[in-house]
Amino acid sequence: MTLMLDWFVNPDHGPIVIAQEKGYFAAVDLEVEIIAPADPSDPPKMVAAGQADLAISYQPQLHLQIHEGLPLQRVGTLVATPLNCLLVLDDGPIKTPADLAGRKVGFSVGGVEEAVLDAILRHNGLSLDDIELVNVNWSLSPALMSGQVDAVIGAFRNFELNQMDIEGVPGHCFYVEEEGLPAYDELIYVANPNTMDRDMITRFFAATEKATQYIVNHPQDSWEVFAASAPELQDELNARAWADTVPRFALRPTAMDYGRYAEFETFLHTAGLIPNLNEVSVIATDVTVP
Repeated sequence: MTLMLDWFVNPDHGPIVIAQEKGYFAAVDLEVEIIAPADPSDPPKMVAAGQADLAISYQPQLHLQIHEGLPLQRVGTLVATPLNCLLVLDDGPIKTPADLAGRKVGFSVGGVEEAVLDAILRHNGLSLDDIELVNVNWSLSPALMSGQVDAVIGAFRNFELNQMDIEGVPGHCFYVEEEGLPAYDELIYVANPNTMDRDMITRFFAATEKATQYIVNHPQDSWEVFAASAPELQDELNARAWADTVPRFALRPTAMDYGRYAEFETFLHTAGLIPNLNEVSVIATDVTVP
């Protein structure tokens, strides 16, 4: 099967890498091709077009893309809490999101991050009309540290915060769930409901659930397995991010929180970001239920 990541390989993908390295995929008769995207907005579109079996995406993005007509459905959860934050320089001029009036905000994934940012700004008495959006693609923290932008949305608190601290330019996060958004699943797996192989996906989650249990039971050993999988992972940033991410992995990746998806759909509708309400059964499913 083919799995599209949301980003380059990093600790967020721990259960996938551990399942691969520990032979858990092979044990359920799966050969998984793990692909990092050239553009972080591509993976859901590739799944919708039948070019991949699964993609890692974001719950807020899924709601919006279903309303855009993409055939997508959440089939599992990877990280069960928000990671996203509005990131600014710790010693910079932005002390609250309200200070962003007239300033530049960087983003990488169109649509979803604009929707999240819009909610944060409205919570602080502003709107998207009050700021200038700049697409910085992969370079969230570099764009902020270099002064290209005054803040970035879409930065992950377990990664970019550590990255900036290591660079000696500390950042400060405004956490989305404290700035007007309901809690949600940050990283989810999406599939095309019209073509997905439920048996194959169920076996995939059996392997990644076993990997997650291994990570939680053996955080140091699992870090060593993860880091050994690629030279670029063997640095302080990934070690710090690993420690910050372990508590956030979904222990039951297929388990469904219907209320969470209904609440977020209602939130987007109330904010005027979607035209109508979809039933949760359209948005998400538990593939293990016949």
